[in-house]
Formats: sequence, C-alpha cells, structure tokens
Amino acid sequence: MQIQKKLASAVTTFLQQEHQLHLNEFDFQSTRKEFDGDITLVVFSLLRHIKTNPVALGNAIGTFLKNEVEEVTDFNVVKGFLNISLSDAYFLSELHTITESKNFGFSIEASEKIMVEYSSPNTNKPLHLGHIRNNLLGYAVAEILKASGKKVIKTQIINDRGIHICKSMLAWQKFGNEENPESTGLKGDKLVGNYYVKFDKEYKKQIEALQAEGLEEKEAKKRAPLLIEAKQMLQKWEQGDEEVVALWKKMNNWVYEGFKETYKNLGVDFDKNYYESETYLLGKDIVAKGLEIGVFFKKEDGSVWIDLTEDGLDEKIVLRADGTAVYMTQDIGTAIQRMQDFAANGMVYTVGNEQDYHFKVLFLILKKLDFAWAENLYHLSYGMVDLPSGKMKSREGTVVDADDLIFEMTETARKISSELGKLDAYNEAEKEELYQKIGLGALKYYILKVDPKKRILFNPEESVDFQGNTGPFIQYTYARIQSILKKAPKSIAVEAYIFHEKEKALIKQLQLYPETIQQAASQYSPALIANYTYDLVKEFNSFYQNVSILGADKTEQIHVRVELSALVANVIKSAFALLGIEVPEQM
Repeated sequence: MQIQKKLASAVTTFLQQEHQLHLNEFDFQSTRKEFDGDITLVVFSLLRHIKTNPVALGNAIGTFLKNEVEEVTDFNVVKGFLNISLSDAYFLSELHTITESKNFGFSIEASEKIMVEYSSPNTNKPLHLGHIRNNLLGYAVAEILKASGKKVIKTQIINDRGIHICKSMLAWQKFGNEENPESTGLKGDKLVGNYYVKFDKEYKKQIEALQAEGLEEKEAKKRAPLLIEAKQMLQKWEQGDEEVVALWKKMNNWVYEGFKETYKNLGVDFDKNYYESETYLLGKDIVAKGLEIGVFFKKEDGSVWIDLTEDGLDEKIVLRADGTAVYMTQDIGTAIQRMQDFAANGMVYTVGNEQDYHFKVLFLILKKLDFAWAENLYHLSYGMVDLPSGKMKSREGTVVDADDLIFEMTETARKISSELGKLDAYNEAEKEELYQKIGLGALKYYILKVDPKKRILFNPEESVDFQGNTGPFIQYTYARIQSILKKAPKSIAVEAYIFHEKEKALIKQLQLYPETIQQAASQYSPALIANYTYDLVKEFNSFYQNVSILGADKTEQIHVRVELSALVANVIKSAFALLGIEVPEQM
C-alpha cells in the first residue's frame, strides 16, 4: 500500500535524524481489532539497531509521524507495537482510488511466462473426483498467476497409450458387440471406462480358474489369457499394426469427446494438449548427452542411472538395459520439449502427493543438466479427496465419476434451496441455472478453500450450506449487494466524509486484495483467495448489520456506502473468477 511506503519514508527520516540509521525495511501490520488504530509498526524489529526502550521509541516515532504525515491523526503504543490512526480524508481517497482502478488487484503487464499442467487423464476411464481437485487447483493457480502479472500457458498431457489403454480396447473388442456412444447413449469416456472395469472382472475370473487348476496366484496372474492378449495388443500398437491403431484412435476419440463435455461443465480449459503417444520416446537423446558430461552413469548390464545419494535421494534409473525408456526419461524429454515450444521461464505440475519423490528427482536431474528454467519448476502437490462412502478404485468401478458428482451437486443445491425457500420467486429456467451455479460453486469453493497439501473429506450437503465458509454463502452475499445496487440513487462525488469504524474496516479489507493475489501466486495456493473472500464477506455482513445503507440519514452516507458495497461485489466477483466460480446476479 502507498501509505506504508509514505510511513516508511517518514520513519527513515526520523531514524536518520535521531539515530543516524539508514533503514529502508519496516514491519507494518494491520492493527489488531482489540486496539485503536489502522496500521501498526512493529517497533521490536528496530531494537536490534537501537538499544532503547520499545515504548519510548514507539512514542517518539508516533509523535514524529503525527507532526509530519498529514494522513496520521493519532497513535498509541502497546508494548513494542505502534498503532497508527489514519484520517478520514485518507480513507475517502483510498475508496475513490479503488473505485477508479479498472483492474483492481491485477498486475497487467506480463513478464515471466509460466506453464501450468493439470488434469492429465488416462484415456481408459472417465474423469473422477480426484481429477476434479486436480483440475480446480490447476485452473485456479493458472488464473491467479495471470492476475499476479505472469503470462500463463495451460496444458495437459493425455496418457493415451500403454497396457491400461489396451485392456479397455481388448475388452471392447471381445465383449462390446460393436456398441458405441451413439448406440448406447453413453458419453464416450464412460463407455470406454466400463470396458476397463469389464476387463478386470473377466481377468479375475481367469485368475481364479487357473488357481483352481493348481497355479499360485502370482503365476496365475501372469498366465491369464486376457493379460497375455493385452500385452500382445500393446506390442502390435508399438509396431504400428493398422487394425490396432485404428481401434485405438476410434476409442480414444470417444474418450476425448467425453472429456471435452466434462471440462466444459467443470469450467476449465487448456491452451495446449500433449499426448503421451507422441512424447513417450522423448528424453533418450538427453540421456545420451548426460552420459557424455557425467551426469548419468552406465551399469554393467547397460542400464543408465543417476546417483543422487549426495543430494539425500537414491540412485534412479533413466534408461533400461534394453535401451527402452522409463517414465522419468519421457518426463525429462517432455519438460525440455515444452520449454522449447513456448520459451517458458518455468512450470507448475499439478499432481497428487503420491508423486512427491518423482518430482524431486525430475527437478534435480534437470538442474544437473544445467537448464536455467529448472530453478522455476514447482510441484503443486495435493492430498486425496475422500467421500463419506470411502476409498475409490477405478478398475473395480467404485470411483466417483466427475460428471455424476457435478450432477449430484446441482441436485443437492436444488434440494437445499427448495427446503429453505430461497428461490421461490424464480421461474423454472432461472431456478435450473441457479442450481447449477450454486452446486458447482459449492463444490469448487469447498475444495479450493483447503490448503492443497491437506487431504479432504468432501461432504456435498455441507458444501451447499448457505451459512458459514461456503461458496453459496458468498454467492448469496454478492446477490444481496446487487439487490441493493439496483435500488441505489445515481452516484455523486463526495468530497469530505466522516467514516464509521465498520466502513473503515471494509476499506482496509479491500486494500488487502492485491497483496493477497501476489501471496496466492507465490505460494500457489487458491485457498488464500478463497479465505480472503470469505473474510471480506464477513466484514461486509458486519457492516450491513451495523449501518444503514440506503436508509442512511445523510445523502453522502448513502453514496459512500453504495460505493463501498459495489466495490465489495466487484472484488467478490473478481476473486471468485480466479477460482473458476460464477456469481449469480440474483438469488
């Protein structure tokens, strides 16, 4: 904030005059609510430079500021904290400055270029609850980074090859009777996912039959005809067999259409898709170069490794003895390819915390290979999402489907809104639109308000509560403000004003928005934006309950309070847009 810079400059002048000190950094904080004041200077931090009594120093600085800085009207010292009171003129100026800022909170000029990867699904099943958290986090972080002044490329790598894909293909070939999304009425990703589950069921039957013939379970799993056929199909795909490749393309296209619909419903998008079928051979040439410069070493069997024991990690294989790549190989190659494609300065990988070690190794390898951008790689690690019903397993068909959950959230919003009578005044079309906004907003907010690293137990009904730290509560406050603004008189310029404490508190909360965006970007944490918005809404509701807006005694009070209300609404809408959440104009 500008006032902090002005106060810091004044304190510097005081220290130079009184103590011959040349400091330029000071610890300013918002004044705690139990004390008088608007901004607090932590005097304790100065005591390492000045050997004196903190209260005496605080009083001396406070007296100087009151005499030299026109915005400072009073001060008090509590132990080592100098609480500074600011003038009504200052708050009025801040109110108008925020109002006139077209992109309040946003840094417009993009400097660094950052790639954000999220979603990255497999084409053998539909997106599930875990993908929802991944997508919501990745999308929100990308939007927050943009707002903080970065140029952002949103990307995903689609895992469209491998044995799991062949399992779905083989099961459809054997049991599908040529059915397709059109003939079944199913989304393509759901149809293909059903055959992944079908493969597992039939595979288990074969294992049990082989065990009944006397084979051990481990051996039975290897000899099951379905698995052998799936491996043969993968080999044929790698050899470019026309029939297998045609089936692979057909079924993958079904899945892509299904994904497209889910992404649209979820409100996320991508600038660039990468496909594992096109990237899985990348990285081998880098391994060869790494061998030459001594980053990697070769074992007797011909496999290539990197020794990271001095870095507190283990040895890691990067190329098998037969010359085939491992996941690490292609991740190295894909990272380099992406940086070349977009000349990016860094990248954020949105991947669950079960891959923490993998990314430590990947980033360290890229640093040792001397890529400057490797310093700007970040693993946005997140915990699992559980439902009260328990753990999910995709091959057994117990996964919570993303589309089903989105539908359930709309239905939950319908049920709770009906019980509360919230939408009785609306027609059916308006209700349906609102149910979707409320349901999806509830889902997104419930997930994004939690620190990404924490595991979540997601409760649909709790998330649609119209009270407390929920999406619908914030949406409802936004709609309430819109109702006030519709009835407000035409605005006039207010040149002087005496502020109520609740009005000041609201302005101070609004001032924190730009800083919160920067913090959320640096910490890759949408939770900071979500919880800031909740705090802003709580502050507005306290203001709403303590002062009259449209019924205020004085004309200037009405105009200032309407202006304040409009600003709160704008920031709610802006902050929720960063989280991918829509706000209804009425509710």
